[in-house]
Amino acid sequence: MKNTIIVSSLTLLTACTSVPQGIEPISGFELDRYMGKWYEIARIENQFEAGLDNVTAEYSLKQDGSVKVINRGLDADNQQAKEAIGTAKFVGDPQTAHLKVSFFGPFYASYIVFELDKSDYQYAYVSGYNKDYLWLLSRTPSLSESQILRFKMRAERLGFDLSKLVFPAHTKL
Repeated sequence: MKNTIIVSSLTLLTACTSVPQGIEPISGFELDRYMGKWYEIARIENQFEAGLDNVTAEYSLKQDGSVKVINRGLDADNQQAKEAIGTAKFVGDPQTAHLKVSFFGPFYASYIVFELDKSDYQYAYVSGYNKDYLWLLSRTPSLSESQILRFKMRAERLGFDLSKLVFPAHTKL
């Protein structure tokens, strides 16, 4: 029984840093260019960000080579600011955009950049370890309708459930 629990726990932890079927992390990733502030343009709603607007993510390099992650948002109902601070590390090759991020101690989840404006690093499509997690990030608080449509078409082709897609407002910058 003890061995079953250990194997099950290790399987669960490994699954949380896996890559969903059909998703390919981009190669040629340059971490230093990814650092800085990103605005969340769209996401599949999840329990950690439920009801949040004005959502941003800031990434900065730590001395040990890992990445400090600060996610911020504003609860739309009560106007309360929320913040989560975590750490991200590469799962493998640092030029492949597959990282694992933790906001809760030793528990990590995948952070997979599967599309990126490689010329200017102005937008990114990000997935989690399964297709219940999806984000469209931008260096600016808004994107054009054509950019959003392109994101939605790509996400739908890859099998994400867009019926759960939300577009947080960016009004309190």
